[in-house]
Amino acid sequence: MGPEHHNEDHDDSLLVVILGPTASGKTALSLALAQKFRGEIVNCDSVAMVREFDIGTAKPSAAELASAPHHLFDCVDPTQYVTAGEYARQARQVLNEINLRRHLPIVVGGTGLYLRALLEGLFPGPQRSEELRERLRESAARRGSDHLHRILRRFDRAAAKQIHANDIPKLIRAIEVRLASRQKMSELWRQGREPLRGFRILRLGLDPVRGALYDRINQRARRMFEAGLIEETQRLLVKYGAPARPHASLGYKQAVQLLRGELTREQALQAAQQAHRNYAKRQMTWFRREPEVVWLKGFGDDEEIQQRALRKVAESSGGKEL
Repeated sequence: MGPEHHNEDHDDSLLVVILGPTASGKTALSLALAQKFRGEIVNCDSVAMVREFDIGTAKPSAAELASAPHHLFDCVDPTQYVTAGEYARQARQVLNEINLRRHLPIVVGGTGLYLRALLEGLFPGPQRSEELRERLRESAARRGSDHLHRILRRFDRAAAKQIHANDIPKLIRAIEVRLASRQKMSELWRQGREPLRGFRILRLGLDPVRGALYDRINQRARRMFEAGLIEETQRLLVKYGAPARPHASLGYKQAVQLLRGELTREQALQAAQQAHRNYAKRQMTWFRREPEVVWLKGFGDDEEIQQRALRKVAESSGGKEL
């Protein structure tokens, strides 16, 4: 079933989603599409939403930001946390505004849960309990994530089969849901989702050769260190303190460890490269579960890949002016 048949209503507007692992060239592809089809780019990366965290987030450059309208970048205070549900609410509002301007919305980013919340909606779960979460995090630190997975298997075997034993945030949320609501996560997954309406969704997935992707990841992490990631992290630590959420994200976490004297510069760089490679692997595992993805076997800054994507968007527009 092609992406143009995603909804029954063929008057729905086209929405392009560019997904793929970190360093796969999503920004470059989004800019190529935006310039060709009067597009507006909507960020779907949790850390890129945060102000002042710049070098380690691979946000678009000032020149790239100026070349097309961009939304939901640099819009969150470093001490704030945006849930997937809140992201979906903001992004849906932006998509509707773009639609009113009769421009092409292009959603770009690598935060899979945000994308799922935007396109499919989230189930109505109980409020987060930071006290419970902290206890579970401490338990995972002492006894390993397998311990949490065993707890979840006792509570909700169906959810445990869906959540990887190493995915601590999802394990914690599933246990929290069970304890707080007396409902199983697997039951909540089946109810209450409100999918995005009014759009035909074309998902374009970037899937470069793994070795070439890892080379790019390693090079980009090295460039971040050379461009002043350590200095930026030190300034932000002084300004916001360690609790600022992005300090736990890729690159920044290793920079903090270096500043605390826990790692040498070379060790911090190698740890950041490894963390980014692991993240890319998790992203691809997540995105392979997305429905109806048109996979492009290369990088988003490759001209041949861009031409294939341009043709696919043109086909999916059904000949209508975008």
